[in-house]
Amino acid sequence: MLLPRAHEQAELVEVVRITPDANDPLPKTMAGEETALWEAAEAQSAFALIAALPGSQPGQTFLPGWGLRAHGPKGLLFEIAFSYDCHAARVWGPSVPHKQEGIYPFDPSSPQAVQLLTLLRGDS
Repeated sequence: MLLPRAHEQAELVEVVRITPDANDPLPKTMAGEETALWEAAEAQSAFALIAALPGSQPGQTFLPGWGLRAHGPKGLLFEIAFSYDCHAARVWGPSVPHKQEGIYPFDPSSPQAVQLLTLLRGDS
């Protein structure tokens, strides 16, 4: 999966349990409960999993359940929202080039996706 280059600058990552909104599946920012804060080392481990996510065929409806909001020294870098049911993740934010913003399919049953979901849920 395409990971924003700005991930290398991330100092803090918020894990968000997204409150789905069927009326606005592509909001400007994620709404939901912050469930964890990851500092640089923990965030980079998650980014390695994201970068290794194998592709898949995306589903029809994008209703994400989990997300990451990455912050660097000067503020928000990017957000990634994961829809495990749809087999896709949306990437966007101020440090993501416009042509790279979008929805990227991934295989939710892959070992990397399963491990990432475990981290997002805080089950590790």
